[in-house]
Amino acid sequence: MLNLSVILHDSAQRYPAKAAFTFMDSAFSYAQINEAANKVANGLKAKGIQPGDKVALSCLNIPAFPIVYFGILKAGAVVVPLSVLLKKDEIEYHLKDSEAKAYCCFTGTADLPMGEMGYAACNTVEACKHFFMIMPSPEMPSSIAGTETLHHLMQDQSSSFEMYQSSAEDTAVIIYTSGTTGRPKGAELTHSNLMFNAIISCGLRNATPEDIALIVLPLFHIFGMTVLMNAIIYKGGSSILLPRFDAATVLCLMQKHRVTVFAGVPTMYWGLLNYTDPKFDYDSISKNLKICLSGGASLPVKVLEDFEKRFNVPVMEGYGMSEGSPVVTFNQLEIGRKPDSVGTPVWGVDVKLIDTDGVEVPVGEKGELLYRGHNVMKGYYKKPEETAKALQNGWMHSGDIAMKDEDGFYYIVDRTKDMIIRGGLNIYPREVEEVMIQHEAVSLVAVIGIPHNEMGEEVKAFVVLKENITISASDLITWTKEHIAAYKYPRHIEFLNALPMSATGKILKKELRK
Repeated sequence: MLNLSVILHDSAQRYPAKAAFTFMDSAFSYAQINEAANKVANGLKAKGIQPGDKVALSCLNIPAFPIVYFGILKAGAVVVPLSVLLKKDEIEYHLKDSEAKAYCCFTGTADLPMGEMGYAACNTVEACKHFFMIMPSPEMPSSIAGTETLHHLMQDQSSSFEMYQSSAEDTAVIIYTSGTTGRPKGAELTHSNLMFNAIISCGLRNATPEDIALIVLPLFHIFGMTVLMNAIIYKGGSSILLPRFDAATVLCLMQKHRVTVFAGVPTMYWGLLNYTDPKFDYDSISKNLKICLSGGASLPVKVLEDFEKRFNVPVMEGYGMSEGSPVVTFNQLEIGRKPDSVGTPVWGVDVKLIDTDGVEVPVGEKGELLYRGHNVMKGYYKKPEETAKALQNGWMHSGDIAMKDEDGFYYIVDRTKDMIIRGGLNIYPREVEEVMIQHEAVSLVAVIGIPHNEMGEEVKAFVVLKENITISASDLITWTKEHIAAYKYPRHIEFLNALPMSATGKILKKELRK
């Protein structure tokens, strides 16, 4: 038997008075978070939620997220975390697809009316009988008259709860893929999947109970959920919650709380690197930082090197995906690391690269990355055909193109769907991006393929220039042509003030293709 919520229960016993989560000026101890989660579990049970039922959760990085998340797990139900940026129709799809019977949703803001859209979506889904509005302050009435709040769900409930004894292979979380290649699919992750990954994530960074982590990665995303929230709780460390990335706020919190662990996606590192303000004590921030973690997309080597130079801290890159709970490979402290590499397979996980015929490729050759082990999802919820396609003989087909060197380190080349075929020749956008970002005028770049009558596809680059530095498109094309094979350089360049990004900070190339 194994229920992932045991990590909160255990740390609440070991460190009851210790701050588990700090949000703005309020700190919440492990005992407080655990007791609140128990009240949620009792409330859900009183509403008729049974073990195995799905409960959706839309919430920013505030203490309500872990409270509801672990309350759902304690009751034996399945957490369905949803992106806070989803619109009504998208929420409706996720609630229907997951067969959610209840939905806890943060009220949001005027700019992001999550509660309004969530309630409207819930009303169209017959199976979703219960809606609970999460308010900024527990005693606040719901922002929509007549709807219950999270406070109502918890009110008068006992702060004790006997955790449901789940099987290790029971589904704990259904996490939806981004849907870049069609409708989002719900990856079923078990209690065992998530527990192993949290424990492994602690080992990868030599975590201790003294760790203070800044969590700005969205908790609804598998990276922030497992590598930060669950791993920190398992180890008994402390977390500082920040709902939205802002370089100045991140640096302020790092300085104020003496943050030792930071994890982010490449655009966050880029943002921190390009922000300078004399009011921050960068030496102090650097001395406290023990380790930084990067994932979600490949971190440009120049950004990694410049960040490490500025903050004097190692940035450890890894590779993962929702279907892998998420960590698959990582630059591991005891093995060593290589810039530009996503490291070696983590404990208990096998990785191999295959060609289009399913044959394993030699060292140094490109192939699709496959993996198997304790981290692999059960499957896509209610999608047997999609599951059979992705999971073959126990191997998860990632759709990512990678290469392995002679030391066993893996390098992600690109997504198969992002590959550009120009005149019959394969071009990996990341290779072009890595060259272009070396130019002194280029701050950020994203490369895509666009339709072309003669070549099939042509290379186009979207470029964000550094502040107060200009260059013409033709000059940048000429420069790039001198530094890369003739068939790879971009024939088209478009300058933008910013690149479109997802809630997790990933560059949305599908938006650039429109």
